Amino acid sequence: MRQGRATWAELGHTLGLSAPSAAERVRKLEEAKVITGYAALLNATALGYPLTAFIFVTLANSRNRGTFLRAIAKMDQICECHHIAGDDDYLLKARCRTTADLDNLLAKELKDKLGIARTRTTIVLATAKESVQIPIE
Repeated sequence: MRQGRATWAELGHTLGLSAPSAAERVRKLEEAKVITGYAALLNATALGYPLTAFIFVTLANSRNRGTFLRAIAKMDQICECHHIAGDDDYLLKARCRTTADLDNLLAKELKDKLGIARTRTTIVLATAKESVQIPIE
C-alpha cells in the first residue's frame, strides 16, 4: 500500500521472502480480489482541480437507483460514490475546477438530468489527511 512501485526483491526483503515468493503471494492476493488494482496518486490542485466537495444526494425515487449509478460511473468529476445510511441515499466526493464548475455539476448533471430530489453540498477548505491505505494488523 505504501510503495506500490517496489520491486519484487524489495517486497520480498520487507516480508522476509524471496522475490519469486513475494511475486507469487501478490498474484494470489490479486486473484482473491484483495488487491484490486494499482494507481498513481495525483495532486488534484496541480492538475487544475483545486475544489473538493462532498455532495449528499437524496434520490427522488428508489427506482432511479440504477440510472443514477450508471450516470455517476461515467462522471469524471465524481471521485467516489458511497451508498449511505441516514437521511440521504448517497455521498459523492467531487473534484472541480471552480465554484461555477461545481454549480454546473450540481444543477445540470445531477439535478436536471438525473431527477435527484435534493442535494446538500459541503466544500472542503483544507485537507489534513487523505489516504487510500487500509489498516492491516
